[in-house]
Amino acid sequence: MDTAPGAGQLDLRPDDLPDGLVVANRLGQVICFNAEAARLTGHRSDEALGRPVERVLPLEDPDGRPWWRLTDPYRGLATRSGQPERNLLLPGGREVLVTARYVRARPSGPVRRLVVALRGTDARKRTERSNAELIATVAHELRSPLTSVKGFTATMLDKWDRFTDEQKRLMLQTVDGDADRVTRLITELLDVSRIDSGRLEIRRQPVRLDEAVRRHVKTMVNGGCPVERFALRIPEPLPGLWADPDKIDQVLVNLLENAVRHGGGTVTIEMDRVPPTRTRQEGMAVTVSDEGPGIPEEAMHRVFTRFWRGSDRGGTGLGLYIVKGIVEAHGGTVTVGRSSGGGARFRFILPAGTPAFLA
Repeated sequence: MDTAPGAGQLDLRPDDLPDGLVVANRLGQVICFNAEAARLTGHRSDEALGRPVERVLPLEDPDGRPWWRLTDPYRGLATRSGQPERNLLLPGGREVLVTARYVRARPSGPVRRLVVALRGTDARKRTERSNAELIATVAHELRSPLTSVKGFTATMLDKWDRFTDEQKRLMLQTVDGDADRVTRLITELLDVSRIDSGRLEIRRQPVRLDEAVRRHVKTMVNGGCPVERFALRIPEPLPGLWADPDKIDQVLVNLLENAVRHGGGTVTIEMDRVPPTRTRQEGMAVTVSDEGPGIPEEAMHRVFTRFWRGSDRGGTGLGLYIVKGIVEAHGGTVTVGRSSGGGARFRFILPAGTPAFLA
């Protein structure tokens, strides 16, 4: 199996490969059938060796047509070099992803060796289920505000002259609030897509994190949350940050709203410096903790995954997933634990400092 200089030094065996590997000789007889191929197909390796490859792998396309009859690597077009990855079926209906390479002694010559790679579809199915769940969740969350908007606008159009100015103002305020909710849901959906694809764009500029924390607490108080629910512990002075202010606002809003909605008692926001080490520059840490029931120990490893909800109080379950994506895109870390008061404790650390030209 060694085909390149130094390959023998790797001592690489077919059974070491993570994907199924099936190799047939010029006669179409199987000469290699690794452990993963055996696991995927249910055939033992010693049973497969020496048998025709089309019998060892009786693959069919989704329409039930025999794949080898369609592919015909030994008697098909001599210009073909292989087959791209496609979804095929094994006996019993098990799906596998199959790729084939035709090895020829010379261009357009006869196939000297057929190499087939097999891969299970479990991971792809999990991704598809996750995407379907995302669509269903967002559609459910969008239905409520859009129904409200439609109801109020239809009522106002139909009976405009019957309402007082105060009633019209109240309905318009409700419509405005629901429109903001829809906008936020769409923003969350776009952020999840960008995080998943590694395309989350960070537009850095100087950020005063302490001022951002105070601003968001003030906004929540003005929105009706009692001022005594918040305790700020912000030392002076603090280093500056070179970060995306809009994205940092998203992180703070998600953590504060999460603590207020799902937690209890006083919500404490602490800020502190994180000293540099040999492998890490100086950082800025923000800790948001509450005195609620907290997060069960067995659930903490799922907190930053998609659709995790700490209670039945609504929401898409995407907020903390987005928090983690934004913090890591800035080169930081975010963790969850239990506060001294028994509630949840979220802590994120971002690299501190600003570029030399702004110093």
